[in-house]
Amino acid sequence: MSMQQHTATFRFHGGLNDFLPKGRRGSAILYIYNGTPAIKDSIEALGVPHPEVDVILVNGKPVSFSYLLKENDAVEVYPVEEGRSWPVGYTMEERNPPPHRFVLDVHLGTLAKSMRMLGLDTYYQTDLTDAAIARIAAAEERVVLTRDIGLLKQKSITWGYWLRSQLAEEQLEEVIRRYSLQPSFRPFARCLACNVPVQQVRKEEVLEQLPPKTRVYFEEFYRCSSCSRVYWKGSHYEHMQKFVARISRT
Repeated sequence: MSMQQHTATFRFHGGLNDFLPKGRRGSAILYIYNGTPAIKDSIEALGVPHPEVDVILVNGKPVSFSYLLKENDAVEVYPVEEGRSWPVGYTMEERNPPPHRFVLDVHLGTLAKSMRMLGLDTYYQTDLTDAAIARIAAAEERVVLTRDIGLLKQKSITWGYWLRSQLAEEQLEEVIRRYSLQPSFRPFARCLACNVPVQQVRKEEVLEQLPPKTRVYFEEFYRCSSCSRVYWKGSHYEHMQKFVARISRT
């Protein structure tokens, strides 16, 4: 005997429409289902990963991801939106604010370096599997940044964002806006290679690692305690300063 089918209507708002086929964007979607699925599963079945969702209204009232869908429910789903305020208790991010710590998928090496340049805690390795990224995100309470929608649908991921642009600088601007990161900027405080905070060291301690001209013209040095990479304020520093200044105006 087949299970009785039920219907509900879903409407997605703002950037959540990026995950829908063009014909479904901005319009009511008739959703046909069996049983009593959690609304989180229904949202993802329609294509929208749960970390992108901030507010769910069912028949005008806020619900959590565990809400069980009922016949004829009218569902409105909203992302985080700049400048939009909700009554207390409506938003996911109010109840569980995202940390300013991140883990990036393997295709985002340039973005990872840029984020570290700004002093943002950015976990990145070239050999991480999706399962490993999800484990790190859960264990270390990190936001997942990715271009892989499927990765964001993993149940253990609480916070995440799908990067709309494929260009690294535009991606950085997206992340800064999405998570209001400017107060967390600490430019040049982290190793660009391994994310560990750098420490100032005496010139004598790193003399053997310095190119000949650097030994002559520079006196201030910083070293990563993990990989021992040495940093100084050479011509690259000036370029980095201009980059940081430009991004800070985002």
